Amino acid sequence: MRAEIVAVGTELLLGQIADTNARWMSERLADAGLDVTHHQAVGDNLERIVEALRLAAGRADVVLVSGGLGPTEDDITRDAIAAFAGVPLVFHAELETMLREKFRRWSAIGTMPASNLRQAYVPQGARWIVPDRGTAPGLALQLGGTRLYAVPGVPDEMQEMIGGTIVPELRALAGGDVIVSRIVRCAGMGESAVAERLADLFASSTNPTIAYLASMGEVKVRITAKAPSRAQAEALAEPVVAEVRGRLGDVVFSEDDESLEQTVLRLLGASGRTLACAESLTGGGVGARLTALAGASASFIGSAVVYTAEAKGRVLGVPENVLAGGTVTEACALAMATGARDLYGADVALALTGAAGPEPHDGAAPGTIWVAVADTTGFTHARGFVSRGERDRVRRWAEQAGLDLVRRHLEGVPLPASSLPG
Repeated sequence: MRAEIVAVGTELLLGQIADTNARWMSERLADAGLDVTHHQAVGDNLERIVEALRLAAGRADVVLVSGGLGPTEDDITRDAIAAFAGVPLVFHAELETMLREKFRRWSAIGTMPASNLRQAYVPQGARWIVPDRGTAPGLALQLGGTRLYAVPGVPDEMQEMIGGTIVPELRALAGGDVIVSRIVRCAGMGESAVAERLADLFASSTNPTIAYLASMGEVKVRITAKAPSRAQAEALAEPVVAEVRGRLGDVVFSEDDESLEQTVLRLLGASGRTLACAESLTGGGVGARLTALAGASASFIGSAVVYTAEAKGRVLGVPENVLAGGTVTEACALAMATGARDLYGADVALALTGAAGPEPHDGAAPGTIWVAVADTTGFTHARGFVSRGERDRVRRWAEQAGLDLVRRHLEGVPLPASSLPG
C-alpha cells in the first residue's frame, strides 16, 4: 500500500516550525508495512489544501493529513476535506457534549469558547476519532479507492491517534507486511567515496534497498527490507548490513543508528575508562552532546572551555612557548589534551582547537581544525584538517572529528593522519 502525508499550516511554509510530525508518521507507517511515497506541505488556504488532497488521492492508497483541525478560523482542514469529497459539514451533538465535558474537567481553562463548536462539525460520511489529550477529533473517510485520515498537528495528539487507531487499522489492511530499516553510520569518508564502494550493491538492490544520507562529518547508509514479519525483514537486511560493514571497514562506527556520542560513551563504559575534554573552537559543544545522554556521568568527567590563549595556559597549563607559536597548531592541541587529562585525572582526553571563521585566527586560515587525544600511557595523537563553510559547519565538523578520534582510539583501529603541517 502506498501512503502520502499532507502537512497543513502556513507556519511550516514560513519556516517558523519544522515538520517533525511527517518524520514520526513515516516511521510508524513503515513499521505497518506501508510505502510512504510523497510528503506535501500546504498553507492554510482552502483551494490549495483541496488541490493537495486531490493530488495525493490520485497517487496513494492512504492519505494522512496533519494539522488544521483546531477551533480557530484558519483551521480549515475539515472544510477542505468536505469540499474535496463534495459533501457538507454535519454538526454532531455528541461531539459538542464531548467538548463541553472536556472543558468542564479542565476547569482551570474556564468556559468553553463558542469557537470550539467548529470541532463538532464532521464531513458527511466521515467517522471521527475521539481525542484523549486534546479537543480536536480526528477524521477518517473512504473516498473511492483512497482512505483518508486527518489528525491534529499538535504532536502528542497526533501520535495518540496514529499509534492508537490509525496504524492498527492500516497494519491489518496492509496484510501484515513490515518494513525494517538498518542505519549504518560512518565518519571519515565522504558520501561519494562511500557510494563508490557500494555501487554494485546499490545498483542491484531491490529488497533490501540501499540509500545514502549525508550530513556534516557523517554519512548514513540505510538498508531497508520488507517482509511479512519483523524477524523475516531483519533476516533479509542482516547480510547486506554485514557486506556494507565489510566494505567500508573502520569508518563505520554504528550498525544500529547510534550517534557518535552514544558510541563513545558505550565504548568508554565497556572498557571502564573515563573521558575529559578541552574545548576551544567548539565552546563546550562536545561536552553538551555527551551530557545530553542518560548515564553520561559514569564515563564523562567534564570539559574545560578554554577559548583564549590565557585560559589555555592558566587552566590547562599549555606552555608559553607553545602558545607563542599559535593556538591553532598541533603542539597546542596536544598540550591541551595532556592538560585536560591531568586536570581531570581522566583515562582519555580530547582537545579541539581551530579557527571557525569567517576571519583568520591566530595565524590560521578560517576552517582550520586541530583535534588531539592523550591517555594515561603517554600516548598522544593529533589530526589537523580544513573544513569549508560557515562557523556552525566548521564547529560541527570539529566535534565529529574529535569524537571519531576518541572512538578509533578506544577501538584500537588506525587513527587518521593530518592533512596539515604540524
